[in-house]
Amino acid sequence: MLLLRSLLFTLAFYVTTALFLVLGSWLLLGPRSWAMAGLRTHAIVSVWLLKMIAGTKLEVRGREKLPGGAVLVVSKHQSAWDTFGLVPLFRDPAIVLKDELKWIPFYGWFCVKFEHILVKRDKAARALKAMIADAQQRAGQGREIVIFPEGTRQAPGAPPDYKPGYVALYEALGLPCVPLALNSGLFWPRRSLLRLPGTIIVEFLDPIQPGLSRKEFRALLEERLEAGATQLVAEGRRQLDANK
Repeated sequence: MLLLRSLLFTLAFYVTTALFLVLGSWLLLGPRSWAMAGLRTHAIVSVWLLKMIAGTKLEVRGREKLPGGAVLVVSKHQSAWDTFGLVPLFRDPAIVLKDELKWIPFYGWFCVKFEHILVKRDKAARALKAMIADAQQRAGQGREIVIFPEGTRQAPGAPPDYKPGYVALYEALGLPCVPLALNSGLFWPRRSLLRLPGTIIVEFLDPIQPGLSRKEFRALLEERLEAGATQLVAEGRRQLDANK
């Protein structure tokens, strides 16, 4: 039954995504705000489908800790779920993504339309400067700058592997930084078709104000984010054990 529900959700998710991309392609010609509304709608529908078909719900904690204007959000990244499930939690997110995605038909075109921050990871120094410049421009529009500091998905509980880009953004933007912990990888695991019933928990942690040294910021951010994620993963594993 678990595998069947997972397969049914996967089918529904990809069919829905394809329909949004193809039938919504006209949004590429309209204002960015229209395209972002489409992105948000797709995310809301996908989260609903996951709940109704696979029994995977969502709980969001600490929303009040997210400032109303431009802010830097540094998030754990455990699952493909993070790339869409987090979108409705923000007003107008600009997400740091790898530049290669823009070449994917429709999906990549929309990434450009959304004015996400696309980074060429093979050109480190130049890419860092471009990322900072793009982030400053997006922050100037009052948007949330969202970065996954580990660069790729990490299994829940895996040793952290933080890249330095988020520190450069903190220093250059001069904005509050909100760590974002989650346990999505337990319920939407990497390299697996299974979608497990339970509750994905996403938690906005206490903001870190601008002005710290690079060393102080990095130590505080990683300590706070790892502690938050560890707690949520432990809570999620208790859910899974209780469902067996």
